[in-house]
Amino acid sequence: MAETKREIERKYEAGPGGKLPALTKVAGVSSVIDKGITELDAVYYDTEDLRLAASSRTLRRRTGGDDAGWHLKLPVSAGVRDEVHAPLSAAVPRVLAGLVRSRVRAQPLIPVVRLRSERDVRHLVDESGALLAEVSIDAVQADRLTEGGGSTAWTEIEVELADGVDPGFLDKVEKRLRKAGITPSGSASKLARALAETGASPAPPITPAKPVTAGEHVLAYLRAQRDALVALDPAVRQDQPDSVHQMRVATRRMRSAFRSYGKIVDRAVTDPIGEELKWLAGELGLDRDREVLTERIQNAVAELPRTLTVGPVRTRLRTWSGARRSGTKRHVTAVLDGRRYLALLDTLDALLGAPPLLPAAGKAPADVLPKAVLRDHRKLAEHVQRALDVPSSPERDLEMHEARKKAKRTRYAAEAATPALGRPARAMAAYAKSLQGLLGEYQDSVMCRQALREIAAQASAAGESSFTYGLLYGREEQAAADCERGLPALSPQEHPEYAADLREVK
Repeated sequence: MAETKREIERKYEAGPGGKLPALTKVAGVSSVIDKGITELDAVYYDTEDLRLAASSRTLRRRTGGDDAGWHLKLPVSAGVRDEVHAPLSAAVPRVLAGLVRSRVRAQPLIPVVRLRSERDVRHLVDESGALLAEVSIDAVQADRLTEGGGSTAWTEIEVELADGVDPGFLDKVEKRLRKAGITPSGSASKLARALAETGASPAPPITPAKPVTAGEHVLAYLRAQRDALVALDPAVRQDQPDSVHQMRVATRRMRSAFRSYGKIVDRAVTDPIGEELKWLAGELGLDRDREVLTERIQNAVAELPRTLTVGPVRTRLRTWSGARRSGTKRHVTAVLDGRRYLALLDTLDALLGAPPLLPAAGKAPADVLPKAVLRDHRKLAEHVQRALDVPSSPERDLEMHEARKKAKRTRYAAEAATPALGRPARAMAAYAKSLQGLLGEYQDSVMCRQALREIAAQASAAGESSFTYGLLYGREEQAAADCERGLPALSPQEHPEYAADLREVK
């Protein structure tokens, strides 16, 4: 079982003689408690080409101290990391290996550095004895374990904030340390310093030049979506809120860009990749729709007066919602560990490394990108008009659903073009998002009514009243009607200025 802890810390170069100043002078510190010296021995694991180090992630097996075990540190922001802890074992724990899978792919994790530290620990406590921060002086011996070897040694000071303490407290400690001539460390981590000083630092990431051509702008957008997929992988495995949705959005944005900008990036190459992205979104979304519908119905039930909630409605809803959820998380994890997904990530890397650009890619953004966005906008307008022309029926529901998909595509195409085209593309994206929201509300109502019919049938078969489900069904019909009335006001026909602004981009 792995546990996650938020770690907020700062590192400093040790001062003359490795001495600490009087930290009782830090505001809020009542006393400094000497906790003695601890011997720590850690072996860091990475791929041969140091993929984890290149992305500021560290994986280690450490003995000594009160938290011996495997530790995976994932960056959150400057000075803030999530540390995932697993018990000691001979091999890398499966759960930690999974959390770095999207970065290491099929490459084996091998020992790269051994760090032995003599840690002299102090606790800063307030007048009630509550821990504010842990300050340690670490005398470090680092040995590179990969080809070429190499050793180095240094002493540093580490200040780690205690749980629940205002991060601003670290500023007070730093002020005192700086006054004593102690300066922040030039390395983000011990591993980074060890690698740098033994000549084994990972190759610096290639920073793409600022996009100039239409092709470069589209590739920058595609690269951002690829990066989002890789970055969201651990969050999905940890079942973090909204992570599955955001990962699916990244797949949709990439697929949409392939289609919208097919005159820039060759669809003969990208269409098969788009199908794989569609497959991934489907696997990630297993039972996602049911989760969304359950939340919608639960909220609707909560708003009803008690007198209108007839029968075991909440229990019936939980039964319906949980009927297909068993094993969903295990299924998603298996997908993310599978060869097909890892091959997709490799394919995306290859695509972005050697993109199949067409002649239009070399043109100025203003000559190409507006046409692509306007083409999507035109298709959106056609579907909206057809939806408005069809009486309420399953056919209208289908047209509304198609219009929603076209609104998404228009939005994503405009978002991709915004860095190049500025305000007109940004306005188009915002407009398409609003229209997408209205059409999405309509689609949710359609799906919710289907679910309510299913739940009502199950309740009736069990001898329960279906009154409440019928009431909710009627309210969903009203919600759909409200969307229908709002659609003309938001339709592309009513807002030609967005297209006109894009046509004027030069």
